[in-house]
Amino acid sequence: MAAPSMKERQVCWGARDEYWKCLDKNEDDASQCKKLRSSFESSCPQQWIKYFDKRREYLKFKEKFEAGQFQPSDSTSKS
Repeated sequence: MAAPSMKERQVCWGARDEYWKCLDKNEDDASQCKKLRSSFESSCPQQWIKYFDKRREYLKFKEKFEAGQFQPSDSTSKS
């Protein structure tokens, strides 16, 4: 598989950004962003989609953690 061209990368990143904006606007309710998710999936390589999904989860966790809103689970706090 050849690496995506510059144009393909830009299209992928744009689709990702639009999808993420929709999730932010709808408080991470993915059902409100199905069309944008489909566009994101059709614009990006599968491996990139996995990476971007994990990155978003991490960035959301980091944001909560830095704001002091992170609450460890019961199993984590007992160990």
